Amino acid sequence: MSGFDDLAGGALEAAIVARTDHAVIVADAEGAIRFWNPAAEAMFGRPRDEVLGRSLDLIVPEKLRRRHWDGYRHVMATGDSEYAGRTLAVPAMRADGTRISVEFTVTLLPGADGEVAGIAAIMRDVTAQWEERRTLNRRLAEAERALADRDG
Repeated sequence: MSGFDDLAGGALEAAIVARTDHAVIVADAEGAIRFWNPAAEAMFGRPRDEVLGRSLDLIVPEKLRRRHWDGYRHVMATGDSEYAGRTLAVPAMRADGTRISVEFTVTLLPGADGEVAGIAAIMRDVTAQWEERRTLNRRLAEAERALADRDG
């Protein structure tokens, strides 16, 4: 008998969400956090009991909030997202104020009335890769300038 037999119904899905190393965050139509898994705690440095019921502003850098909320309200009102099925890359903010780079996908969650009740995001921290890419781009630009200076 497989150990999976013990994970009937939604238990398997719950185990995956609880144990994944990807942050899983669910927010309601107003942008209040309703679900925050252990990986989200680790990524953003905030325990679940501190964030539940609070605004996504906890992780959205201040200078990006207006754009975030404009798009969020549009998606909640219309159910249309140009980002569905795509991986997005944006800066985010940890509890200590440091910025990180995250990639994520979103899933719209329907309510009983068929309207959009909220959104789920599955996120991963790609800060190290982003910084590496930035360093490589800077070194490439320096090498191109050096070649241009030598040939010029």
